[in-house]
Order: sequence, then structure tokens, then C-alpha cells
Amino acid sequence: MQTDPHESVFLLLLMALVLARFVLCLSGLQLILAADHPSYVAAVYEHRVLLNSNPGVPLDRRSALEHMKQNLRVFEEQTALAAQQGAQIIVFPEDAIHGFNFTRASITGYLETVPDPQKVTWSPCADPLRFPDSEVLHSLSCMARTNRLFLVANMPTRQSCNRISDPRCPEDSQYQFNTNVVFSNEGVIVARYHKQNLYFEVAFDAPPECEYITFTTPFAGRFGVFTCFDILFRAPAVTLVKEMGIRQIVYPTAWMNQLPLLAAVQFQRSFSHATGVTLLAANVRAAEYGITGSGIFTPWDSLIHHDTEGNSGKLLVRRVPVLDPSFIGDDRHKLVPFSGYQSSKEPEKMHVWPTSSFNANHDGKYCRKDSECAEGTSSTTFNSIMMYDNFTLVPLQGTEGNISICSGSVCCHLLFRRSDAHEFYALGVFDGLHVVHGTYYLEICALVRCTGEHHSSCGGETEHAQTLVDFRLAGTFTTPHVFPGILGSGMTLDVPDHSGREGGNGFYMSRTGMSAGLVTAVLYGRHYEKDNV
Repeated sequence: MQTDPHESVFLLLLMALVLARFVLCLSGLQLILAADHPSYVAAVYEHRVLLNSNPGVPLDRRSALEHMKQNLRVFEEQTALAAQQGAQIIVFPEDAIHGFNFTRASITGYLETVPDPQKVTWSPCADPLRFPDSEVLHSLSCMARTNRLFLVANMPTRQSCNRISDPRCPEDSQYQFNTNVVFSNEGVIVARYHKQNLYFEVAFDAPPECEYITFTTPFAGRFGVFTCFDILFRAPAVTLVKEMGIRQIVYPTAWMNQLPLLAAVQFQRSFSHATGVTLLAANVRAAEYGITGSGIFTPWDSLIHHDTEGNSGKLLVRRVPVLDPSFIGDDRHKLVPFSGYQSSKEPEKMHVWPTSSFNANHDGKYCRKDSECAEGTSSTTFNSIMMYDNFTLVPLQGTEGNISICSGSVCCHLLFRRSDAHEFYALGVFDGLHVVHGTYYLEICALVRCTGEHHSSCGGETEHAQTLVDFRLAGTFTTPHVFPGILGSGMTLDVPDHSGREGGNGFYMSRTGMSAGLVTAVLYGRHYEKDNV
């Protein structure tokens, strides 16, 4: 059988084009993992926690230990599996050893005291009798030492206090903390962090002063530590990243998913991308509470696990680049916080967007052409509850267009093209204090797929969409802390082609060519200074 020479040339050209496109599309992560750039292997484990069936009933120490050992046995198995895959650090979830829904009294049998590693050097595995009631610390220390890796675990702890010298000391003369403990590859406790922002955790106290905890590894330099709800607040999360320059975070969490804006992996992805950090996020697996979603996130991409139906844990292992500037010895990757991390994709081709159809007023706010930027810029606006907040929204009409909507000082502007107009989408804005399940000030622009055909369905929870949408979403914000996020059908995570600040108080992101239907595109602004107003 003979081959047509013209056909052969065509095939060679086609292969060359495919290869060239592949090279051009290499992500920043792949580029940074070149042979001359240091990297390490990280692991996170999403643990299906074995719960105490009666957490409100106090247990004696022996019974509490028997419960915790059931979870620790799984930790031991997974630590060994991670080590076999070359992991140098493993992160376990919040509440994964003991569970949750305890009272202050009922958790006492679970508590251990963790000495301050800044004052005491101690390997519980090597010296188990140095401090009493340290069985859990001993077990975790031996896991780290035996497998020669750094290990991060969350556990309930106590710390004695004097009510005379410390006016914040509780009535029972002890603090009860939600605590992350970090062990070195020799089993030594190298870091201890007490959770600052509690999420209705009546068993625990917040520390008298917020802690900014870091630890140093021989393979990747410095890491920062915080827990779950902390990620939404300035202290300690933003301070660690923005002011202390930490570019690698270990993050135990027990995050209850809430779509369309705050599913676990959804915001983990946004935080990592917006701040330019690696986030090692380990979530608990508790289907009955809607808790799942873990991942290894770099500013460029991620390895995630999100499973609302399965009933087993999941180990994630991945090689990632070192991002600590002091470790890699150059300034190429210094952090520029909250600017919208620049991707390695080609420059934004603005000619494909009809930007001339929009004006910016003297305040830099994006508005409908020939209209004023005020609340209710369109007669078709409506209100709907999204994540317990009263959003103002405007529906998308047709397969392409541009719309704007404002609330207070926040104005949102959307350019869009979509594959069809069958599914109901709306652009929403919120500028105000969120007061349900926590108090914090939000400035949000969000494009969401509504769950039905009625206005009231906008804000409902769904993981699925069929409509492919190209978009440019922009907004005006009075805060510099804006987290861009894109969620595709089936909990597919994406990052913007381009994002960043523009026009003083403006922030934008754009994305074209998604392979999955769009569920949510959001610019999630946090105005920390207004939290207590």
C-alpha cells in the first residue's frame, strides 16, 4: 500500500502544529518544574472520620483514646502509603482524629497538652514519658519518624491558665484549643497553631492573641499554618501571605460545602490562585454533613478530590515546585498578593471583546452605555437569596451581550458569549455584611447558573451545567482583596486566562474555551476592615 506524499506532508505539518500548540499550552507549573528548579512531593489525605455517636456525653480518657485510635490506625496506614510514593510532607484534616459536635465538657477526655515548640524540643516518639496524657502525640510523632516525613495533624488540646494574671482565662482555668501540630521527619514537634476563627465550636476557645505560625523544612523552606474558617479572614491567613511573604500553606479543614460560591475546593482554588501560594488542603470526609473536598493547589493548577456520594477516604500525592523565595535563592517568584496571579497563557486578545460598548465613569465604575451607575441599572433586575445574602441580579438574555449591575459601591460588568440560551443564568452583586454562620463583610460579583427557571432559583445549589460560556467579568471594589474563581460542571475547577487590577479600584478576570459548562464565575471580595462595623 502506497502513501500519497502530499498526505504525508500534511500529516507531518499537522503533527508539528499539534506539538507547537502543546508546547505553547504548557502551564506555569510545568515550566517551573524544570530540572533547575527545586520541588518536593506533598500529600493530603481526606479522611472519612469515624465519629463518636454521642458527642455530647463525656467519655473517660480510656474510652476517648479507644475512639481516637480507630482514626489514628487509618492515619498510620495512609502515612506509610504516602511515604511509599515519595511524600516528604503529609497533611491530615481538621477534626479527623476526634470528630465534632462536642460540648466544652464532653471533649475533655480527648484533650492533650502540646508544649510550645519554641520553648521545648520534644519528640514524643523518642521520649513518650516526658509529658503525661500524650498518647495521640506519641502516635503521630512515630508516624512521622518511622516514615521520615513531615506530618501535620489537627487535635483538641488544653492549656492551663491563671485567672488572676490572665483576665481571659476561662472559668475552669484552662484554654481548650482546636490545634494543628506539625512534626518533623524525626518526630519532633516543630509547630503548634491554635485556630483563631472558630466556626460555632463551643468546645473550644480562641487564643487570647492571634498566632502567626510558620515552620521550616529542609526540602522546601518555610510553610505557614492555619485552619478551615481562618481562610476567610485577615488574621492569620492574609497576614501570613501578604505581610510575612509565606508562599506555602498547610491547611487542615472540616469545610461544609455551600454552592454556588463556597464549595471547599472552589474557594481553596481561588485562594491559591489569587495569592500565588501553594495550598495543601486536607478536608474531612463526612457525607452526612456535606463535607468533602481536598486538594494540592499551586497558583497554576491543582489535584483535587470532591466526592459527595462515596464513603471512603482519599490520598492525594503530587510533586510541586518550591515557592519559598529564600529557599530557591532568587526573586523570580516573589509574591505580589491579591493582584490576580498572572498565568502563562497568551496575552488577552481584547479585540475579541466589544469593549467599546462600555464606558467607565469618573469613579472607574463600569456601567451600561449612556446610563448612570446606580443600584438597579436595569429594569429587569430582581432580588434573590444566595448564601443567606440578598443579592441584586440581572438575567442574561440571548447568546451574547453585555450587562452591568450595581449595589452600593460595587458595580459588576459582564461581557459574555454562550453556546445556547436554554439554561437560566444571572449576574449578581452583593455589597454588605454577611451575618449568618459568621460575620464578615463581602463585595461580590457573581455569574451563576440558576437551578430553575424562576428568579428565586438563582442562588440555589447545583454542581451541573451544560452551557459553555466565554466571559469577561469585571467589578469595582473598595477592597484590594479579591478572589477570582471559576467552577465548571461536575466540580471542574478552572483558573482565569487573565485576571488583575485595572482602573484603580477595578478588578477583572476573563476565560474562553472552557470544556465544561459554567456553574459559577465569581469575584469574591473581602473587606476585612468592615467586619466589625
